[in-house]
Amino acid sequence: MASPPPSSGRRRGLSLAKESLAGNTSTYLDGNLEYRSHQSGPATSIDGVLDGHQPQLRSPRNTLSSTSLSSRRSISAIPPSPIVAQDTAVHTLSHTNCIAESHDPARLVATIYYNSASPRHPHIHPDQSPQARPSDPIPVPEIVEGSAPTTSIAEYPLEPPAPEPEPLDHLYGAYISQMCLTHFLSTLDSLLIHNKPDERRLTSSHRCLSPDPFKPRIVEVTFSPPPNPEYLPSELISKHESIYNFEREWNCEIILQPSNVFRRHKRLCVFDMDSTLIQQEVIDEIADFIGVKSQVAAITERAMNGELDFAASLTARVALLKGVPSDVFERLKPKIVITPGAKELCKVLKRIGCTLAVLSGGFQPLADWLAGELGLDHAFANHLISDPDSQTLTGELHPDFSIVDSTHKRNLLISLAAGKGIPLAQTMAVGDGANDIPMLKAAGLGVAWRAKSKVQMEAPARLNVGESMLDIAYLLGLTKKEIDDLLRD
Repeated sequence: MASPPPSSGRRRGLSLAKESLAGNTSTYLDGNLEYRSHQSGPATSIDGVLDGHQPQLRSPRNTLSSTSLSSRRSISAIPPSPIVAQDTAVHTLSHTNCIAESHDPARLVATIYYNSASPRHPHIHPDQSPQARPSDPIPVPEIVEGSAPTTSIAEYPLEPPAPEPEPLDHLYGAYISQMCLTHFLSTLDSLLIHNKPDERRLTSSHRCLSPDPFKPRIVEVTFSPPPNPEYLPSELISKHESIYNFEREWNCEIILQPSNVFRRHKRLCVFDMDSTLIQQEVIDEIADFIGVKSQVAAITERAMNGELDFAASLTARVALLKGVPSDVFERLKPKIVITPGAKELCKVLKRIGCTLAVLSGGFQPLADWLAGELGLDHAFANHLISDPDSQTLTGELHPDFSIVDSTHKRNLLISLAAGKGIPLAQTMAVGDGANDIPMLKAAGLGVAWRAKSKVQMEAPARLNVGESMLDIAYLLGLTKKEIDDLLRD
């Protein structure tokens, strides 16, 4: 019998590859999703999470007209890519992270942080709960930090907030699970309803940044197109009710940025000092020396919440420090606690070529000391007058130096960037108080780090669930391995 031609094995391999592409495969997610893909044929989706052909559709959660629904595509579908099949290996020649074509819509990057410090557990079954009595008080509704200008129910201007949604992370895993990613893409897809018909197909890809791809704590999702800016501007996407509910359900936080070179390559980073790079409010600690900490701390809290003019409140607080020994800053240094991860973050940023500065509403002696501890290039803060005869503070601010208030912080950021020829898009600012808001808004990336509620509502980005301040480095697209390499001496 004649032997088959040498090329028959190759043809058989190609045939098998084609059959595998056309086969009706099913994944775990396919059987567990309310949302189904509208696309047929091979698709790249969440780097292979949603793969295979889905011949049957389920109705999406949101109610759409049949015309709108037919014009929309899957949550992360891209046009079928050129396929190269070599025996049983199949390679796609395009990917959502490839260079964009000139007519492609803008891309956004969502960095999702799971709150690993407070993983949630299933609710206790009612049958296992203590029996309630008619006289038992009804639990007081709670206001989530960052969702309103205040967390006090007594000061809440509206009706009590709705109960928190049922948590899902304890069902699917205390990390960014595949189901969590799928729900996020479905949520993004629902925001495209007001886009033009040819801009309603969401394409996406993701990278697991930390600690590993099996149970990631931090995931970066690149997607396009963004919602119609007339309906939902990009800077407001993270504040949309759908995103807010997603964060509550999955116990995570999302920070959105444009997908461009300026996101990945920052050249200037500025920080607030008190309650940001360090964990104390310095003026409160100074007041503790003369027993007026409670009075000063009350004013400080109101000023940081934006309830008082910062310059006026600072002048009032400094007046209470009259008579404090001039060497108070030396005595304070051993008590200052640097925020966990701050040293490592500064080291990483310096290693990638960033200029670093602290812009503080505190005082210059401690700002200079902190700059030395963290390797910062610049330090700007307020200057106090001391009496050389009595070696005590006079309770006055030095008139030759501007008060470092919200406006001055913003101006310092702009002048530092201009002086070094750095576009503002390549700058980053981190702060926690109301006097940081203009600086956060002016920077290319402004991060409210465990900030006051008012700041979290107004800042472009907020981060409360990070394990340490080092987590801010992931916003530049760095992975855990890359950060470890940068920290290695």
